[in-house]
Amino acid sequence: MKSAPAPRRRTLWRRLTAGTGLLALLATALVGAGTAPAAAAPAAWAPKPAPMTTPWTNQVSVDNPLPEYPRPQLTRPDWANLNGIWDFAVTGRDAGQPASFSEQIRVPFVAESSLSGIKRKITENDKLWYKRTFTVPSNWNGRRVVLNFGASDWQSTVWVNGTQVGAHKGGFDSFSYDITPQLNGGSNTIVVSVYDPTQTGGQAVGKQRINDVNPHAGGGIFYTAASGIWQTVWLEPVAASHVTRLDMTPNLGDSTLRVKVQAASASGRTARVTVSSGGTVVGTATGAPGSDISVSVPNPRLWSPDDPFLYDVRAELLDGASVVDTVGSYAGMRSIAVAKVDNILRPVLNGKFVFQTGTLDQGYWPDGIYTAPTDAALRSDLQAHKDLGFNMVRKHIKVEPQRWFHWADKLGLLVWQDMPAMDTGKTPDSAARTQWEAEYHAVIDQHRSSPSLVMWVNQNEGWGQYDQARIANEVKAYDPSRLVNNMSGVNCCGSVDGGNGDVIDNHVYVGPGNTAPTATRAAVLGEFGGLGYKVPGHEWFPGGGFSYEDQASVSALDNRFVGLLDALRIGQLPAGLSASVYTEITDVENEANGLLTYDRQVVKVDTARVKAANQALIQASRTPAPPVTLPTGQYKSLRVTTPGHTNKYLRHSEALAYTAVVDSGSSALLKSDATWKVVTGLANGNCYSFESRNYPGEYLRHRDFRVRRDASDGSALFKADATWCAVAGSGGVRLSSANLPGSYLRHISSEVWLATPGGTHAWDNAATFTEDTTWAVDGPWAP
Repeated sequence: MKSAPAPRRRTLWRRLTAGTGLLALLATALVGAGTAPAAAAPAAWAPKPAPMTTPWTNQVSVDNPLPEYPRPQLTRPDWANLNGIWDFAVTGRDAGQPASFSEQIRVPFVAESSLSGIKRKITENDKLWYKRTFTVPSNWNGRRVVLNFGASDWQSTVWVNGTQVGAHKGGFDSFSYDITPQLNGGSNTIVVSVYDPTQTGGQAVGKQRINDVNPHAGGGIFYTAASGIWQTVWLEPVAASHVTRLDMTPNLGDSTLRVKVQAASASGRTARVTVSSGGTVVGTATGAPGSDISVSVPNPRLWSPDDPFLYDVRAELLDGASVVDTVGSYAGMRSIAVAKVDNILRPVLNGKFVFQTGTLDQGYWPDGIYTAPTDAALRSDLQAHKDLGFNMVRKHIKVEPQRWFHWADKLGLLVWQDMPAMDTGKTPDSAARTQWEAEYHAVIDQHRSSPSLVMWVNQNEGWGQYDQARIANEVKAYDPSRLVNNMSGVNCCGSVDGGNGDVIDNHVYVGPGNTAPTATRAAVLGEFGGLGYKVPGHEWFPGGGFSYEDQASVSALDNRFVGLLDALRIGQLPAGLSASVYTEITDVENEANGLLTYDRQVVKVDTARVKAANQALIQASRTPAPPVTLPTGQYKSLRVTTPGHTNKYLRHSEALAYTAVVDSGSSALLKSDATWKVVTGLANGNCYSFESRNYPGEYLRHRDFRVRRDASDGSALFKADATWCAVAGSGGVRLSSANLPGSYLRHISSEVWLATPGGTHAWDNAATFTEDTTWAVDGPWAP
């Protein structure tokens, strides 16, 4: 094996700079006329040193971070961004408002992050306090003023000019308050308190745990907590009657976009919805606020990862003929469902099956933790998926800001959205269940109009699990336009399968495993992979990283990963698998499983090679090859197809498998040793087993990677070891292990082994791997 080459530093930043002009135009279009009236930052404030810097760490504005309009599917031209420097204090959890705020924090970065300027551990005994002043622009006079929070983790209470205007529980959903009655004509003061018990409470926490904020050994699959305000805070003027949300559902059956215009103080008002493309109106319709309005979209251009086309949408509230409120939005015309395709239940996008290949995306940052440093950074992870040829992303037990969904919609990625889990190993009480379900409904409402979002993932590996079947049914009823996954990883970690939903979802590390569809659910691989490679100089805690399978070099990582994608295409796709989620897109703290480093500075894998493998997988689902079948009940001989060795056949000798030259002059014993009876697979009726002709009841099986002829002991392990699934090969058939899918029957130096593409053993050598694992099924030497 070659020594590890120097890491290839293919920075995403170089690719993104080419699109700077486009990003600037998008930002201008969404920012609108409002600008933040924030006070200049005092000289004393500064960010803390980040444990790792991303390409965007030093591009974060002090006074005006994340200046883009935060809600792309409900836009207004006038708004004021309140991100920037706020006064800050930490008290005991039961304390009242402090008399003084001795620190300052940059909102919306959490207190644990370096970009906040605080960077310290927050515990269940702490309460966070935020304070700032603002002045309402004079041209907002006569309108209501709404204070919006993208998200704050976890229990937030808000005061304006000393009066409490509201309180909210939930770390992943947005909330707003009409603060008009509390405003005065000059300088106004906002105070926010946030209490976040993280895993010590009963709420949804995802992978947050109360840990040291500095890099340290350990941590496993759990990471630094994210406490307090972590998404944009902004003010917005609205009319007394105004739109609060648009629920948009495409219906390809009748070529309409169905829209519910949710509105406040809208009694007696009419809603009008207009859909346009490139400035040309394609349809308009009116109806009552809160009711379904069907807007005709003739001959719709369908949204897909290959063509993520978005229509412009305008919604208006009318008082008679007068327009009292107008919001802008966008929508994609697409459908998602499950349907039989060649008698296998598959997810179908716009009525057609396309294999969904994606990664686990956890959305953590070494500088901002829960909050990406800039909008370009937020976009970058999604662009990395596209660059690598993926068409899907699973957002893992975190819910991102609406701008993340905007980029997924615009770039064209199918999104599986997890509901963040409660803590592991606990049975939630009734209060925790009520809160979790209420927050889940709010998350669904806030993202239900995004065309990229195609599946809700309710629970993960049994973490905080309860009422799986009921919840799946309720989510499906609440949003029937999407697929529902009742449990990702039903085969893992003590999870309990609710038995319903649209998919059956296994986790197999390294995998890819053998997930089979049922009569009612499509088969998906919710997690697999976890191949690790640590890049010196780009480790969160040098020497502390772990993975599910370490790779010795970049080339080994490339070979192993592409081998897994090829195994999906060759073996699992034809067997009924419809989607896969690779762990993971970036390293996260001490997890070194990423295709990119945690700082997003290095793409570890060969981008072109991975993209080609993903494209081949997707294309194979569009033009599926017919299943490979072998003639059961018949004797056959398996001939080598490797050039220069095509006169050799698979034979057994003293119980071990070898290849040997067999011809008409060979002995009767050799001819018999090279003849096998093809029978139905002992462990899988869709696969095959090979019974020795001259040792009936003994089968070709693998044990400790060596392939041999053994008598069946009747055990499940033996049956699985002796079962081989046939996949197409050039000029023959490849035989993949039933219990180690993606590993193949291979001859090398006349010995026969179970070999894995990209594996680390001598028999996994990449040279002539495909040829060595392809066998011609010939007539028997010993009939």
